[in-house]
Amino acid sequence: MPVLTRRNRELMFWLVQALGWSGIFISQWLGTLAARQPEILPTIPLISLAGFLISSPLRYICRWLWRRPLPIMIGGSLAAAYAASLAWRLCVNILYGTMAAKHFYINGWTFYFGGAVSGTYLMAGWIGMYFGFRYYESLQGQREIALRATALAQQAQLRMLRYQLNPHFLFNTLNGISTLILDQRNSAANRAVSALAEFLRYTLEQDPMKRVTLAQELDAINLYLEIEKMRFGTRLSVQYTMADEASQALVPSLLLQPLIENAIKYAVSPREQGGSIQVEGHIQQGMLQLAVRDDGPGIIDPQRLREGRGVGIRNTRERLHVLYGDRSRVTLDNNDPGLTVSLQFPAEFAARRTDQPPPKSEPQPQPRPETDPQAEHDAAAAAK
Repeated sequence: MPVLTRRNRELMFWLVQALGWSGIFISQWLGTLAARQPEILPTIPLISLAGFLISSPLRYICRWLWRRPLPIMIGGSLAAAYAASLAWRLCVNILYGTMAAKHFYINGWTFYFGGAVSGTYLMAGWIGMYFGFRYYESLQGQREIALRATALAQQAQLRMLRYQLNPHFLFNTLNGISTLILDQRNSAANRAVSALAEFLRYTLEQDPMKRVTLAQELDAINLYLEIEKMRFGTRLSVQYTMADEASQALVPSLLLQPLIENAIKYAVSPREQGGSIQVEGHIQQGMLQLAVRDDGPGIIDPQRLREGRGVGIRNTRERLHVLYGDRSRVTLDNNDPGLTVSLQFPAEFAARRTDQPPPKSEPQPQPRPETDPQAEHDAAAAAK
C-alpha cells in the first residue's frame, strides 16, 4: 500500500469516520429494538451524528500528540478521550431528556453529565484506531524510503559501471597494459592488471545498499586512481586529509567515485599540466564532513554551480537525501582556483560487541607510490 497523499488521507479519514459511526448507529438501533424501547429510536440518528461531529476534531489533537513523547501521548490521549466522551454524553442525555423525558429520571446536572466514563472507552478506541493508522502509514513510508534508497543505490552502481566500463576506459587501460608488456615491464603491467581486477571485483560484488567505512571506500578509490595514473602519470596528483575517527564512519558504498571522476574529467584531463585533487574528511558536531577539491577551472555558470555538473552530483545529492533526508547536504563552491564538492550527513559507526576491544585506527590512505615513472610515461603516451 503506497503512502497516502494529503487529499487521499482526507478522503480516507472521512470514509472511515462515516463507516465507524454508521456501525454504531446500526448497533444502537438493533439494540434498542431488541430491548423493545421504540420510543427512543428517534434519538439514535441524532446521537450518532453528535458522536460523528464531536470525534472529528480529535484528529487535530492526535496530530499534535503524535509528535510528542510517549508519556505525553498516552496522558493526552486519555484526557482528550474523556473530554470528548463528556461532550458526547452531554448531547446524548440532552436528547434523551428532551425527546424521551418520560422514560428517564432527570436529577439535575448529574443526569446530563452521567455516563461519561463509559463513553471514554469508545473515544479512546477511536484515538487508538487513529494512531494505528498513523503508525501503519509511517511503516509504509519507511518501507517506501528503503525501496527508493535501494533503487537509487542500484542506479548509482549501474551508472558507475557505465562510467568505468565504457569502451574508451577499457581501451586506454588495456592498451596501456599491452604497452607495458611489449616493453617487458612486467612488474608494472602486473600491478595494473591486479588493480583493474580488484576494482572490477569491488564494483561488481558490492551490495548497493551496504554501507562501508570511509577507509574501505578510499581503498576502492585508490584502486581506481591507480588505473587512472596509467593514463595521466605524474599529471594526476591526489592528497588525502582524513581524521582517524572519520575513517571509521560509515558511508554509502560507491559514494565518492563519481566525485573523483568528475574532478579528473574537468580539472585534470583537459589540461596539459594536469591537476591535483584533495579528499578531506572529518567529524564535526556528529556530522561527517567530506570534501573533494580540485584546482581546475571551476564552474562559472551560477545555475550549474547550484545544480552540479553531470549526473554524478545529482545522483549523489538524491541518494543522500533519500537515506538521510534533510540532515544531508551537498554543496558546490568555487575555489581560487578549482571547485570544492562538500558532503555532509550524520556520522554513524558499525556496532561492535562490547567484549571486543575497539578496532585500531587505520593509517590514512595515500596514493600508491610511482615506482616506475618511465613505464607510466610510456603507458600515458600509448593511451593517447
